[in-house]
Order: sequence, then C-alpha cells, then structure tokens
Amino acid sequence: MGDTGRRRPRGRGPVSRPRQEPTPMPRLALYATAVCVLAVVAAVVSFVAGNWLGLVWVLLAALSSNMAWYYVRRARAERAARTTAATS
Repeated sequence: MGDTGRRRPRGRGPVSRPRQEPTPMPRLALYATAVCVLAVVAAVVSFVAGNWLGLVWVLLAALSSNMAWYYVRRARAERAARTTAATS
C-alpha cells in the first residue's frame, strides 16, 4: 500500500518486490459489518430498557450496513474489472 522503506540500489537492476494478493473482502466492509451488529445489539438493549435513544442506534445500524454493502460491491466490481482486463 505505501512505501516499504526499501531503496533501490544504485547501478543495479530493479528491486523485486513480492506481490500482495488482494483480500477476498475488504477490511472496511468487515469493520462496517461489526459496527452494524454492535449497533443492532445496542438498539435492542435500549428498547428493552425502555429508552428511545435506541432510534439513534437503528440509524447507525442502517448507515453502517449500507457502507458494508458499498465496500463489498466495490470490491466485486474491482475484481471483475481486473479479471476482464487480464483476459483481454
């Protein structure tokens, strides 16, 4: 992702770097899913306790689930584009 700190030696060929395999599901999608699950649990606990603050947790769960779907769909589209480009 960023600079690995390796410097290219002078007068020698390019430094070979190991390729990183893409992750099957992006980390941000996993984080958003975890936030969604925790927000749903917090909403249930709030409503059971009789607290209407649970509505805020429901909204947070909706937002985080949308974010998770976005990141999953984006990863699928990137993977499909990479596959199409490799076969062309």
